[in-house]
Amino acid sequence: MSLTLKPQQSVRAKISSVGTYVPPRLLTNADLEKMVATNDQWIVERTGIRERHLVDKGVATSDLAVEAAKKCLEKRGISASEIEVIIVATVTPDMMFPATACLVQDKLGIKGAWGFDLSAACSGFPYALQVGAKLVESGAHKKVLVIGADVMSSIIDYTDRTTCVIFGDGAGAVLIEPCEESEVGLVDYWHEIDGSGAVALNMPAGGSLHPATAETVASKMHYVHQDGASVYKFAVRKMSEAAEIVLSRNGLTGADLACFIPHQANKRIILSTAERLGMKESSVIINIDRFGNTTAATIPMAMQTAIDENRLKKGDIVLLTSVGAGFTVGATLLRWEI
Repeated sequence: MSLTLKPQQSVRAKISSVGTYVPPRLLTNADLEKMVATNDQWIVERTGIRERHLVDKGVATSDLAVEAAKKCLEKRGISASEIEVIIVATVTPDMMFPATACLVQDKLGIKGAWGFDLSAACSGFPYALQVGAKLVESGAHKKVLVIGADVMSSIIDYTDRTTCVIFGDGAGAVLIEPCEESEVGLVDYWHEIDGSGAVALNMPAGGSLHPATAETVASKMHYVHQDGASVYKFAVRKMSEAAEIVLSRNGLTGADLACFIPHQANKRIILSTAERLGMKESSVIINIDRFGNTTAATIPMAMQTAIDENRLKKGDIVLLTSVGAGFTVGATLLRWEI
C-alpha cells in the first residue's frame, strides 16, 4: 500500500527506537476483590483488565521514565549524551515543578539538552510525539526523546471501585530522528480538545483553583474523579471520528492498516472503534488485560507489545488513537521504520 504524502518537506521524522518499563509489583483483580466491592468477572467484562502493575512507595514517575528511556537508547545503540530534547508526557509529575523532564535529564546524566513536560492525560503521548516530530522536521534537532509515563496509583482512591480497577503504572519512550532517504515515518495527525468535558474526568484539587488544604485532602479531591458513562460515550464516538479523519484525508481505510495501536482505556472502546473502521482484528493491539490504563504510557507500551508479538514490521502502515481527560483527542498516521 502506497501513501499519498503532503508536498515533500525537506526533513521527515520517524520513530527509530522504543523502550518500555513497568514496576514488578502486580495488583490483580483477585487482590481488588479483597479491597473493594467488585469481582474479576465484573472488571473483565466492563474493561478487559485482569491485572495492573503498581510502584512501591518512593518510586516516582521520573524513575519509570528513566528506565524506559534507558531501554530505548540501548536498543538504538546510542548514549544518552546524544539526546538534544526530552519531552515527558504525564499527569503525575514527581512534583508541580521542576518539570519531570528536568529530573529525567539529571538522572540520565545528559548535558546540554533542553526539555519540558506536556499534560494531555491519555492523549499525552501522541501530542508529545507530534511536538517532537516537528522539532526534527524543522531541522532544529536530530534526536528527540519522547516519554509517556504515569504513576496513576499516586492519585487513585483505592476505596473507589469505579476508578481503582482501571489504572496502572508504567512508562514508554521513543526516539524521534530524521528519516533516511527512502523512509516515510510520521505522515499525518489530527488533534482536538473539548474543555466542556473537564467535569467528567479530572483531579479537582492541587492546582491554583483548589490548593492543597486539610479540607481538600479530607474531601478526597486529590484523587481521580470520573463520570464513567460520559467518558465512555465520548471516547467511543471521538476515537472513531479522529481515526476516520486522518485516514480519509490520506486516502486510506481501516482495512489498509497493518497495525492499529489505540490508547488502552477500555477493551470495549477499542473493539468498537476497530469495528466501526472495518479493521481486521489481527491488526488491533490490545494489552490492557496485563497493564490496565497507564495513561500517557499506554501507546508506547502497546507498540512494544506489537513488536514482541511480531505484529509490527518495517514498512507497516500504523494508526495511533487516543481520547483522554480534557477532553483530549488524537490520531496519528505513520509508517513504521524500525
